[in-house]
Amino acid sequence: MQYFAVIDLGSNSCRMKITQIIGGTYLKVVNQQKAYVRLSENMGPEKTLKSVPMERTIATLKQFRAIYEKLPDVHVTAVATAAVRQATNQEEFLEKVHDEAGIDFEVISGEREAYLDFLGVTCTLPVGDCLIMDTGGASTELILAKGGKPVHMISMPFGSVTISQKFDLSDTISATGLFDAMTYVEKELTGIDWLREAYELPLICLGGSNRSIPKIMRRRLSTDTNDLPDIHGFSLPAEDACDIMHDLIGMDKEERSHIPGLTESRADVIVGGLIPLILILRVCHISEVICSNYGLREGILFEHIGKKDGNFGSAASAHTEEIQSPTPPQPINADTKQDSSTDEIPITSNEEPTSEKETPTKKDKKKKKKHEKKH
Repeated sequence: MQYFAVIDLGSNSCRMKITQIIGGTYLKVVNQQKAYVRLSENMGPEKTLKSVPMERTIATLKQFRAIYEKLPDVHVTAVATAAVRQATNQEEFLEKVHDEAGIDFEVISGEREAYLDFLGVTCTLPVGDCLIMDTGGASTELILAKGGKPVHMISMPFGSVTISQKFDLSDTISATGLFDAMTYVEKELTGIDWLREAYELPLICLGGSNRSIPKIMRRRLSTDTNDLPDIHGFSLPAEDACDIMHDLIGMDKEERSHIPGLTESRADVIVGGLIPLILILRVCHISEVICSNYGLREGILFEHIGKKDGNFGSAASAHTEEIQSPTPPQPINADTKQDSSTDEIPITSNEEPTSEKETPTKKDKKKKKKHEKKH
């Protein structure tokens, strides 16, 4: 039995997921942590990480370490993405993290990030040919999957935080700011030659901003927060996503912060964060949006299982039966969101996959797996 911890340091949030691996094929999530550290805050054109966001991030990483180091036989993989990747003071920051938090990070490329997203999605959702999109705080990844393989991948240097700050979309949205932001992103997207191959394919979306669409939609469909559809595999028509964006644009930050399903801390970056998704729907004439709750962190886990067994195929055939696991340590800071539920990770196979809620309970497992909107 082994515990496998993945720390994912992004531009907007820092997350940790600890999975219990038994026999190499039984997977059980025993602890999840998330903190909005806003590491890319005010990086500016000089692309330097500022002291306050760095200190916030290091404080969070210390909390994460206090949790995982109490577990027996724990393997830790820590990766940093766009903010650290782009930072001119990257080396200084990584040394500071090593010295103060005792964690060594691997700074992965945008293409590597896209590939791990691909693994996380395709190992947990029964998808065919599709376009996968991950919008983070400072980068956006696109992966064209065909025949079960990633045939094209690209990482673009813009995301929810950078777009929102660059075009002043944090509070009241001006027509000129919105137009300039959409023109900027559209120019980048239309320069991708292979994107025409994604014409009319389903869009699988992940990343905090993109996941906000189904989270808002399911709250509109049900007022009972104890009976919400699962996020993983949640499907909705593209026009519903556009309707939500329409509503968000007409609100200021304070109004957006009260929208059911939208995390309050995303109220200032949600409009900028959804611009890439809305434009992809238009450029590729996509009619369906499907949400994935799994991506980079799960991709790292599946790759680890495959390498350990000498056969990546073993990752896709892992079992997800109920396993009793020890109670994980509690977080040491209440400001860090914690989910200590023992979730199963659904693995695609010949059988119908298991869905996951954000914080599943026994009652949740009986709920419907996918929302079908009636017209």
